[in-house]
Amino acid sequence: MRDDVRGELSLAEFAQSVNLSVWRLCHIFKSDVGMPPIRYLRQLRMERAKDLLESSFLSVKEIAFRVGLNDESHFVRDFKSTYGYSPALYRSQFRNNASENGHNGNGNNGTTPNNVRQQQLTQAVKQSILPSLHLIASLVAYLN
Repeated sequence: MRDDVRGELSLAEFAQSVNLSVWRLCHIFKSDVGMPPIRYLRQLRMERAKDLLESSFLSVKEIAFRVGLNDESHFVRDFKSTYGYSPALYRSQFRNNASENGHNGNGNNGTTPNNVRQQQLTQAVKQSILPSLHLIASLVAYLN
């Protein structure tokens, strides 16, 4: 999911790839990550969009497309519910904070406490889900 946030998540294909039922995969995923796979993908998309807003001059519509959301209004709504700002306002605030602090806009200046918590959650998720899914896939491969 992290490698290609643009792709549509097919729970059936995901579950089949690790030889689990969709229900069991979702149960394990939620147990390890703390959220269902679809919500995790949404979080990854919003984080990637935030990174693109901070580091590129792409339009909001192009960023929405690059993170797998073809409906710009849906993307704006999701981004605002995640970060509290519309994408355009977030970019503007990020750049204002970066320029006030004398940075080029590529650092973590202007990071809100909510964004810090989001980054910590993401790091914890990355550390917890990968070993579990890797273990499942390894066991399936070993048993076959």
